[in-house]
Amino acid sequence: MTLGSLIIVVVIAVLVVIAFAVLGTYNGLVGKRNKIKEAFSTIDVMLKKRYDLIPNMVATAKQYMTHEAETLTRIAGLRARAMDPSVPMDERVKADNELMQGVRGLMVQVEAYPDLKANENFMDLQRTLSELENQLSGARRTFNSSVLEMNNAVEMFPSNIVAAMFNFKRHEMFEIPEAERVNPDVKSLF
Repeated sequence: MTLGSLIIVVVIAVLVVIAFAVLGTYNGLVGKRNKIKEAFSTIDVMLKKRYDLIPNMVATAKQYMTHEAETLTRIAGLRARAMDPSVPMDERVKADNELMQGVRGLMVQVEAYPDLKANENFMDLQRTLSELENQLSGARRTFNSSVLEMNNAVEMFPSNIVAAMFNFKRHEMFEIPEAERVNPDVKSLF
């Protein structure tokens, strides 16, 4: 074997190793992207349940809360925007974050209506919504974990090179609003 043919064999071997590394990294990125889609789909199913529940809560609450119509209208509008399948995933995440705030605001306003709080239908709806919110919380953690894996792969060397070559992008995480990150002042509640 001549020196020239040895160099060719070494170059081919290096190219094959690089090709397998790129292929492995690409497949890993595709798997991460699909994991994000699966996690978002799980959230989407739960959101659909919640979105179907919200009109029932709003209709029940409307009977008692006529002067809070603005809040109820805002929640209904956010619900419609977050449910729109033509809206990109990142925008739907943002819309759902806003809807979550609106529903929490509605629950705070409900406290001012003792008749509504005692209404059995409303209490059942509120319990169901609370269960769904707990399930959504877990699904969001799974989604955020999947997004973190993908974002790390898109930003870290050497997978960032393959990610850039094949146009893999960062994804938005579900985040809580800044106001909800502050510890509550329990003394002020008493």
